[in-house]
Amino acid sequence: MLFNSTVFLKFLAAFLLAHFAVRNRRGLRNLLIIGASYLFYGWWDVRFLGLLFFSSLLDFGIGLSLQKDRSRRMRRFLLTLSVGGNLGVLGFFKYFDFFSESLVDLLGVMGIGATLPGLQVVLPVGISFYTFQTMSYTIDVYRGRIQPTRSLVEFLAYVSFFPQLVAGPIERAERLLPQFARTLVITAARIEEGLWLCVWGLFKKVVLADNLAPLVEMVYSGDTPSGPMVCLGTVAFAFQIYCDFSGYSDIARGVAQLLGFHLMVNFNIPYGALNIREFWRRWHISLSTWLRDYLYVSLGGNRKGTGRMALNLMVTMVLGGLWHGAAWNYVLWGVWHGLGLVFYRFWSDSRTSGDRTSFRFVRGAAAWILTMSFVGYGWLLFRAESLGQVMALTRALVDFSVPEWLGGFCVNLAVFSAPLILMQLWQARTGNLLAPMAIARWRRSVLMAGLVVGILFSWEKEQVPFLYFQF
Repeated sequence: MLFNSTVFLKFLAAFLLAHFAVRNRRGLRNLLIIGASYLFYGWWDVRFLGLLFFSSLLDFGIGLSLQKDRSRRMRRFLLTLSVGGNLGVLGFFKYFDFFSESLVDLLGVMGIGATLPGLQVVLPVGISFYTFQTMSYTIDVYRGRIQPTRSLVEFLAYVSFFPQLVAGPIERAERLLPQFARTLVITAARIEEGLWLCVWGLFKKVVLADNLAPLVEMVYSGDTPSGPMVCLGTVAFAFQIYCDFSGYSDIARGVAQLLGFHLMVNFNIPYGALNIREFWRRWHISLSTWLRDYLYVSLGGNRKGTGRMALNLMVTMVLGGLWHGAAWNYVLWGVWHGLGLVFYRFWSDSRTSGDRTSFRFVRGAAAWILTMSFVGYGWLLFRAESLGQVMALTRALVDFSVPEWLGGFCVNLAVFSAPLILMQLWQARTGNLLAPMAIARWRRSVLMAGLVVGILFSWEKEQVPFLYFQF
């Protein structure tokens, strides 16, 4: 069930009515959330509900066992069981065919003919997101950061909570789980905030991202383009993936607000970053902090010298790239960002603490251009459909021929990126991601009405799935 679909709007309206009726009866409210969330997820394929329930039951049971057993050896075994079980399911459905095909190709290069069976299984939507969410619960219990819940109903609701189930944000148990155990407070201000997030998120998806998609396809699915085409097509993709993914996150947060729940901010003006480390502190925050806390820190972080720190950063980003999909271009994207983070870490550590106030604007502009250029080439690696296309598009960057239709392409790119740019400048200037909530109510109503009109004009009978559903 897609957020940008009529069936979801009907589902949400019915759910809000039922939720309002039982909002003060915690047990019924959580059972309603579980039932609605399983209906929401099973709308794609009812068979995948078994995987969702398995991950939930596995980590709920292991969490309780970790509290009961104080033996260090047994606790490590239980943690291994949780991580192994979750990653085993994720690896089977998402990576089996990828590694099988890669092994066959490697053996072929070595002159060894081999064939391995391919499963061709359907990837369960959102499996990467809820798998990481359940694993973080077990790891936090193991580390003593949180106490395990004894309520299976609350835990099932935490794992399956439909606003953020299939594309995040990846919530931590210490933040979201307690909200299912307390009385919810729903105020007029929170409802207004939730409605704004839903409308703005839907506008970013339906009006901006879905209209930028054809521009991206012209470049990445056509004949080998020239350098200006590659650059503009990649800029279009940068806006498309941001509007698509942050749009989903905004809708998720908005729906949760309407229900009385708080979800974390997943994006914080990432294209305003002045270095690659800052970009990752602003982009897909729930994943970047997950990788930092549960992978980078577990590998040793920066506690074992600069060489080990660099290796840990590379491993973390490569696995972060592979998390996005079973393809070598995602691995290459992870390598690219890993190298960028390592370089920036060494460069920032080597800088002297002299006067940096002179030419601050010029320094900032240069830093922004370099950072966005680096991120932009990373998006080329991410969007390319094969390593062969990566090579072709990279070679095309030195071809400066300009096609006749490039002017129209630029006009469309400007039209469908301008609303985002203007909003982000407003948010950055005020230091408030909810800047529209600070203006007069009638002004906000006019703004929201304009966004709704744009959504209605761009609404499709066949809705376009969110990009991150494939991850």
